[in-house]
Amino acid sequence: MLPRAAERVGLFTESVIREMTRLASLYGAINLAQGFPNFDPPRVLIEAAVEALRSGYNQYSITWGAPNLRRALAEKLSWYNGVEVDPEKHITVTCGATEAMMATLLSVVNPGDEVIVFEPFYENYGPDALLSGATLRHVPLHLEEPECPFDPDELRAAFNKRTRAIIINTPHNPSGKVFSREELEFIASLCQEHNVIAITDEVYEHILYNGRKHVSLASLPGMAERTVIVNSVSKTYSVTGWRVGWAVTRNEGIADGIRRAHDFLTVGAPAPLQEAAAMALRMPRSYYDELARMYQRKRDLMLEILQRAGFRSILPYGAYYIMADFTEISSEDDVAFSHFLTKEYGVATVPGSSFYRDPSMGRRYVRFAFPKKEETLEEVRQRLDRLAG
Repeated sequence: MLPRAAERVGLFTESVIREMTRLASLYGAINLAQGFPNFDPPRVLIEAAVEALRSGYNQYSITWGAPNLRRALAEKLSWYNGVEVDPEKHITVTCGATEAMMATLLSVVNPGDEVIVFEPFYENYGPDALLSGATLRHVPLHLEEPECPFDPDELRAAFNKRTRAIIINTPHNPSGKVFSREELEFIASLCQEHNVIAITDEVYEHILYNGRKHVSLASLPGMAERTVIVNSVSKTYSVTGWRVGWAVTRNEGIADGIRRAHDFLTVGAPAPLQEAAAMALRMPRSYYDELARMYQRKRDLMLEILQRAGFRSILPYGAYYIMADFTEISSEDDVAFSHFLTKEYGVATVPGSSFYRDPSMGRRYVRFAFPKKEETLEEVRQRLDRLAG
């Protein structure tokens, strides 16, 4: 008998998002499953990466991040997020937001602790909790109501003596919800009442629609020392393959723990891409306004395409996804319908059940990612128009 893998990895399943990407490739479908652009980042960022390679940034950087990048991060956190941090003490640069989240949970969670998460939720949070020894406690976002609110009483009831942390993803994947200042103030009050750490996943912070504003929980009174901000260059600068992210907190004990975990997880993020990321963070502020306008055009086009095809969409106010109810099109469950759409219509999406603890809660939804060229979205229109006959 051959040695077996550890039990902990037996609890994981294949990423549903990556599975749908694999099926998209197999059947030649347009991949609206995985959230990455099919267009290039700004040319100046590519040139900055090339220049960094030519200038000798090809060996290890400082483990917790290149000084130039950490200074750029501190500048941007100040003017955009309203959070003042010391780049020498409070910032850890990681291999993407994915590692930042994992390193953060490893640094704050003890086995048996509970971590609150809003559902639907990004699929990585479950395995992250398992690896850190935590149990997830789920609080629903009510997708059928405008702006997908949570019930304050349901959230309050989720806090107990075992609660160690709460994860807030705003703008939210997959619903597109943007948490309001009032909602974040309520969450902050519960964190302070129960001495709980907030972990904020803010990777879509600049992708906002209909006048919505991004609020960082760490900027609220009393929260800078009990919040860890997780973010990356992936979404804002269209470089999902660079894998440069960060975890930021003014709680120096937790910051030190994150650095320790990060050191032994990956040692460091890619040195030349850190230098290019520093340049990205200093882009003119007009860049972010145009980014939001560009994505709002894509969102509006995708909403129109889905409506024509018979879907009922949840209106997103941020991020670049649309959750859509397909029950007027098909009586199949979400997995079967996603596979059918990929194989027969050449459009790959993500089954809604993959974003829920209880799969039945997502059975009537699929998620579409729309960070694509407009000609790609027009091809999606032609393919999905066939659904409506």
